[in-house]
Amino acid sequence: MLLSLQRGELSIDEVVERITDRGWYDLGFAKVDYGRLKRVRIPEFVFCPGKTPEEIIAILEHLYKTNGKALATRASPEVWEAVKEKLPDAVYYPKGRIIMVGNLPQPKTERYIAVVTGGTSDIPIGEEAVLTLRFMGDKVKEIYDVGIAGVHRLLDNIEHLQGASAIIAIAGMEGALPSLLASLLGKPIIAVPTSIGYGASFGGLAPLLAMLNSCAPGVAVVNIDSGFSAAIFAHLLLHSF
Repeated sequence: MLLSLQRGELSIDEVVERITDRGWYDLGFAKVDYGRLKRVRIPEFVFCPGKTPEEIIAILEHLYKTNGKALATRASPEVWEAVKEKLPDAVYYPKGRIIMVGNLPQPKTERYIAVVTGGTSDIPIGEEAVLTLRFMGDKVKEIYDVGIAGVHRLLDNIEHLQGASAIIAIAGMEGALPSLLASLLGKPIIAVPTSIGYGASFGGLAPLLAMLNSCAPGVAVVNIDSGFSAAIFAHLLLHSF
């Protein structure tokens, strides 16, 4: 910083601002951690449930101003109606319940994450993962509705799976998809149990326990319906080696 100041690249005011910058901004109802992107390579995101549209808009505006992009998860159509009035550059993806502000970055590598769902009903969670990865600048390949009820559909996509650097496996019901993938591929498998299933699945608890008890090595498990968490973990994996 001193060298930059000597060269005239930074003004005195800019230097003071950088020294005193705490990396977060107090909106009163939220302390926006805009410095998280520089600190841990992952920006702060907005989780919409429990927040008013006005609060969501204020946080998105500040993140967009400081980081050049912003993302909100679990956004309802009602939230989107409010956001689009204030942020005309925002885009809503209803299936994944994602709001994005700012341009998506181009992938910096040809390596990709495969996002695999057991059934069509699991696709909304898959879309949450896909959109989060693309927001982070990652290349993604979607392979949907290839669960073990028709395992030939999975085997028909084996080349795409073998080419992936990591795989996000999303399934409800009995949650066997991650174990099958781990038995076929030497890839990190990030398992996402979903709340899809009949009564005995207990809202995703049955696939969660099945995935945690996988007999195939190489499976890590995130929380029920948490496509977002799986995407962040996959992003960090992809860029850590």
